[in-house]
Amino acid sequence: MQIKAFIIHLHRATERRSQVNELSQQLPVMTEILDAVDNKNLSEQEISHAYHRHLHKPSYPFTLSRNEIACFLSHRKAWQAVVDQQLDAGFILEDDVALTADFAACFATAQTMLQQKPDCFIRFPFRDREEGELVLAQNNVKVLRPRHIGLGMVAQIVSREAALKLLQVTQQFDRPVDTFAQMNWITNVDMLTLQPGGVAEISRDLGGSTIKNKKGLFDKLSREILRPLYRSRLRKKIDSLPKKSG
Repeated sequence: MQIKAFIIHLHRATERRSQVNELSQQLPVMTEILDAVDNKNLSEQEISHAYHRHLHKPSYPFTLSRNEIACFLSHRKAWQAVVDQQLDAGFILEDDVALTADFAACFATAQTMLQQKPDCFIRFPFRDREEGELVLAQNNVKVLRPRHIGLGMVAQIVSREAALKLLQVTQQFDRPVDTFAQMNWITNVDMLTLQPGGVAEISRDLGGSTIKNKKGLFDKLSREILRPLYRSRLRKKIDSLPKKSG
């Protein structure tokens, strides 16, 4: 089975380069550093082509920033690389990830899962909060099929079949990439998650997030109100769907 790692890295984020180099040396598969889409280089035409508000229900209540749009396009670039290079799967990581002591066991378990189900998407979350159907247990690692998929796209194995599906349904998008990934009734991708995740998110140690923008008081207050409303509507939508298994 051919798996290649892709580390999404913004070229001008030089403070993260040492971490990218360290990851490249630590990962157990061939690794490519993938140039992230730079929000500073995005044209208005590129943005309007990809980003459209209120495409899906429940509606996402916030306007995406240029950084969030660039992040989504960077993940699409990684999915496209998996397809173009005719890989069985890609291990896609953001550049603010560190591997933990559990990583080797987690990666081996994910490989076993991929052999059994070659069309899946396997998340390596940095928080062990998700619950769901137990699909596989190996090496003291569980593979779960969560009913409510967690946020974050720091590390994941994406099969070629899953990448093709995601590329098809995200030619236009209306919300951040991790929030879109929660809507598997639209993606039709089998989203699995590892527990533990085998990774840690270390953006603070690397100078902070390259995605988040400083927000004013009004924006912060509106988000405090609208975010839980959106999450409630999303949960109701998910709970109304028939349970998947297999």
